[in-house]
Amino acid sequence: MRTKLKALAATGLVAAKLALVATLASHGPAQAAARGGSNVVALTNPLEAPRQAIVGGVLWKCAGASCAAPADGSRPILVCQRVAKTFGPIARFTSPAGELSSEDLSRCNGQS
Repeated sequence: MRTKLKALAATGLVAAKLALVATLASHGPAQAAARGGSNVVALTNPLEAPRQAIVGGVLWKCAGASCAAPADGSRPILVCQRVAKTFGPIARFTSPAGELSSEDLSRCNGQS
């Protein structure tokens, strides 16, 4: 009887671990980074394949239209401009300080 209970408990634990892994894997870089202290970007044009690049000394990870990296204390508009030069036009930029205004996004993308 104990063997059956142990086997049943082990099966339930394995299933729970698999569910956790699947949940974590389904979230892109932006969801993972949004939990705190990060810059999160929505690109205007999604990337065809996931990409990583060091921008201003910080590793940015992108998948589809989402990119994220740890915040390093730089001014958000400057970070946005560097990221736009590397990955393309940005539709939305959020830092620990908040979201950039449409005017700042235009400056970020070199439109003003």
